[in-house]
Amino acid sequence: MKKTLFDKVWDAHVVDTIEDGPQVLYIDKHLIHEVTSPQAFNELEDRGIPIFRPQQIVATADHNTPTQNQDQPIKDELSKKQLEQLSVNCKKNNITLYQLGHKYNGIVHVMAPELGITQPGMTMVCGDSHTSTHGAFGTIAFGIGTSQVAQVFASQCLLLTKPKSLRVSVNGKLKNGVLPKDVILYIISKLGTNSGTGYFCEYAGNVFEEMSMEGRMTVCNMSIEMGARGGMIAPDQTTFDYVKGREFAPKGEEFNKKIAYWKTLPTDEGATFDKEYFFDAEDIEPMITYGTNPGMGIKITENIPVEENASFKKSLEYMNFEAGESLINKPINYVFIGSCTNSRIEDFRIAANFIKGKQKASNVTAWLVPGSKQVETQIIEEGLQDIFEAAGFTLRQPGCSACLAMNDDKIPQGEYCVSTSNRNFEGRQGQGSRTILASPLVAAATAVAGKIVDVTKEIKELELI
Repeated sequence: MKKTLFDKVWDAHVVDTIEDGPQVLYIDKHLIHEVTSPQAFNELEDRGIPIFRPQQIVATADHNTPTQNQDQPIKDELSKKQLEQLSVNCKKNNITLYQLGHKYNGIVHVMAPELGITQPGMTMVCGDSHTSTHGAFGTIAFGIGTSQVAQVFASQCLLLTKPKSLRVSVNGKLKNGVLPKDVILYIISKLGTNSGTGYFCEYAGNVFEEMSMEGRMTVCNMSIEMGARGGMIAPDQTTFDYVKGREFAPKGEEFNKKIAYWKTLPTDEGATFDKEYFFDAEDIEPMITYGTNPGMGIKITENIPVEENASFKKSLEYMNFEAGESLINKPINYVFIGSCTNSRIEDFRIAANFIKGKQKASNVTAWLVPGSKQVETQIIEEGLQDIFEAAGFTLRQPGCSACLAMNDDKIPQGEYCVSTSNRNFEGRQGQGSRTILASPLVAAATAVAGKIVDVTKEIKELELI
């Protein structure tokens, strides 16, 4: 029987099947952070249930963490309490924790791959919706709720109904200036935010095969923004080269054995999917969003469409945009390069390459926030920080930052922010804030111009990486 990548990984982790019902799925790695774990810890403690396999859990502090003065006491009382509670819970249950300031600390979906914790063929969960990021490695990875966090704590398993299978194929040659973020924003703009509901999505075609691991993580990160349970890309030599030598990756002969297995995972020729979509790379251009969900996206050179439905009008009213208008030359006062979508070293190299020799617009507040301590170190060692500072930018410390309004980095009411994060919902970056999703390149160009510009005209002579 021909099997998909998803089928192979899922079937290898089924512990039991309830007759005509859901299956018990074994979970290889459980990632936790300070926001969605306290209630689950409390539930187990109240019921006198021990953590079943603490060695398969990795914790990090990320959502509530400040991105300045991390060596100082945390001012926000709620954030301080949550981080302290995470530390207490991890110590009590013998769970590895990379707390604020640790050299391995960072956003959960950035630090786990860069440490080699994420590996092909695994099942991974986290009480965080963008766990789909890890699917870039050929991993079944998805977000879970607090009650499911408790399930995994207690049993290292979950009771689940197997999702249907979806494949999105993109083939051809991407235009200069089109980044992985543009690819996924384009796909979501064409398919809509509910197109993946009930499905696990595999991305296929030469466009994804030619992407770096950082790019693949960006794509898989946003799979849930089209409603999918998660996204996956088949492991290949790019994957193996990325994993090799990382802190917690297999070593020596064990690594060779793993590769032999990982090579069996890609979808079999002739395997069938429940749904398929096909796109041409040549049709994709740098993208921006104009509304209040990630599906409301246009090419940066296009005008906002004209629609009559009430939700569309409500969205434009919130954004203070008009149907039919162009966003080129729209003044922007805030830019955010960061989040679990775009805070890896590749993203900052692209931004620095564009910014080099230019100056940040005086009207712009720009937050450049690395996804981990390791990315921060790379930025400094590669001289990117010098480029940013010479151009008037300030590099902040790692954390989720202005992706969501759970820490000090909030966008003021009524202001626009061109953001490399993954969601542009009402109030996502702060009450009354207005988010425009874009790639690191578009964000960097906006910060320099102080307004949205046609980045394709800016980069004709620029090698991106």
